[in-house]
Amino acid sequence: MSGSPASPSLADSATSVLRDEIVRGKMAPGTLLAEAAVAARLGVSRVPVREALFTLEREGLVEFSPTGRAFVRKLTPADFEELFALRLALEPLAAGLAAPFLSRDPSALERNVEATVRAQSVHEVTTLDLEFHELILAASGNGRVLKLWRSLRGELDLWLSRLHRRHQNRTRATLDQTVQAHRFLIHAFQTQPPAACVRLLRQHIQGWREWLPLSGEESVP
Repeated sequence: MSGSPASPSLADSATSVLRDEIVRGKMAPGTLLAEAAVAARLGVSRVPVREALFTLEREGLVEFSPTGRAFVRKLTPADFEELFALRLALEPLAAGLAAPFLSRDPSALERNVEATVRAQSVHEVTTLDLEFHELILAASGNGRVLKLWRSLRGELDLWLSRLHRRHQNRTRATLDQTVQAHRFLIHAFQTQPPAACVRLLRQHIQGWREWLPLSGEESVP
């Protein structure tokens, strides 16, 4: 029956497929996600698709019109400013808290960077980039700060994926610059006091804004 709960596996699968397509840029911002059409394409009923769309709305990847139609989220420069401000509030704080632990054991960060070196796509670089920062937040030991950052993860993934693709098209250096920046941060955690790590993490985020500029949504593929 159309009103019965969807199988979690079907809803999760539909969510995963749609999330991947949106983040990778296979569906442009503003693309209509009609339940019937998506369900037919994925080979499922409309119920798991509907649940997937609600999940993706909570993650910031899908938005609904007043009439209930679902669209791929259009992130604006104002959205970027809000995300940027929140990163500047949360991540330097986490860096200061995490510094004593990471000075003793940066192995998780090092494994992440080595995986980034082996990345085969810009999308993989983006995923590993965000994982690197999440590792720092997790090492802070502050569960609330980590929870707040994770609540932004969907939008950060969407935004950084678009910016990384733009940067790669212009420079072909996204992977190399990401690896270099993250190795610098690991070295800082091993050799600098917490206050310096806070300052350097803040500069790192500010540099992200500078080397991935955005003049408007239409400028990002």
